Amino acid sequence: MDRHLGSADAMCFACHPGSVGRRSFFAAGAALLATTVAAPQARAQTAERPATPDAALRALMEGNARYVANQPRERDFSARRASLAQSQHPFAAVLGCADSRVAPELAFDQSPGDLFVVRVAGNFVTADGLGSLEFGAGVLGTRLILVLGHTSCGAVNATVDALRQGNTLPGNIAGLATAMKPGIEPALAQTGGDVTRRALVANVQYNVRRLETSSPILTDLIGRGTLAVKGGIYDLATGRVELL
Repeated sequence: MDRHLGSADAMCFACHPGSVGRRSFFAAGAALLATTVAAPQARAQTAERPATPDAALRALMEGNARYVANQPRERDFSARRASLAQSQHPFAAVLGCADSRVAPELAFDQSPGDLFVVRVAGNFVTADGLGSLEFGAGVLGTRLILVLGHTSCGAVNATVDALRQGNTLPGNIAGLATAMKPGIEPALAQTGGDVTRRALVANVQYNVRRLETSSPILTDLIGRGTLAVKGGIYDLATGRVELL
């Protein structure tokens, strides 16, 4: 979270999302953005960032193409570090899996400060994750949220096995399967194709719908055309992201 968040309302929202209304939230966001873009370096960064949901998605997919081709852009991380210490202006958010083999900044060939990333095993929406994504979109101005699943997802496979065979998962891992059940269970009743693939796709699509409909903050931004929510699958073997 940006250390320049000087508004009491915004700080309150960050700690207690339900404690302020949308009007106060967006007012706090506007104040934050006005403050953080004051420095010339921040203005230069903001000018370069994709300004629309379509442009943000295009930037991600172009970056993924570079990643797949093993032709990433050259970067001098130290040159940008000072400006990022003052503010952040990510253009997209990613709700991804905690899997160590999937690193969004690498998969989309983006630099620090470009992506606002929320990760949990199984890439599903949690209350804390939703609050983070609301902050990213409403205050930091992300134009896109991408729900990113991936092949050979252990959380998805464990949920499928638990639903089909009644497996008892240990500890809090069982809570992951319980949270993912509403998105995955309908896919098990379908026929044709690979059940694991169906479950993987269904889980991503379910969480895209949740983000589109469960948050008044996100729904408002989507209605204004300043935010979009998309889904995709990262292939571990090739590194390619398939949009759903």
